[in-house]
Amino acid sequence: MNFKLGSTFVFALILVGCEKPKSPSTLVAGGNPSTGRAVMTDLGCSSCHTIPGVPGADALVGPPLTQMASRVYIGGVLKNTPENMIRWLKNPPGVDPMTAMPNLHVTDQQARDLAGYLYTLR
Repeated sequence: MNFKLGSTFVFALILVGCEKPKSPSTLVAGGNPSTGRAVMTDLGCSSCHTIPGVPGADALVGPPLTQMASRVYIGGVLKNTPENMIRWLKNPPGVDPMTAMPNLHVTDQQARDLAGYLYTLR
């Protein structure tokens, strides 16, 4: 391989390797974190959870939602991925019949927005 071609190839690899990793909230296709925070207020999530960034959300009935983006599991049963987060938010008892979290009948869009917000919590 000649020097010019080889150095161009190495430079291209460096650029690809330096790409910033996407934050989880950008991985929630169609989700809007700002709207998700408002949906949490509308649904009354603060009556059970402590949620950073949501005024008055300091309840201790359910687990605190702090650092959701950094957690390994959702609800103790699902690997923490955007798809699983949406699945959980849409129907927690459908995932784990023993959960205390009710099915709030959120729409697909609400679930995406909620997940988008939860993934901002690092």
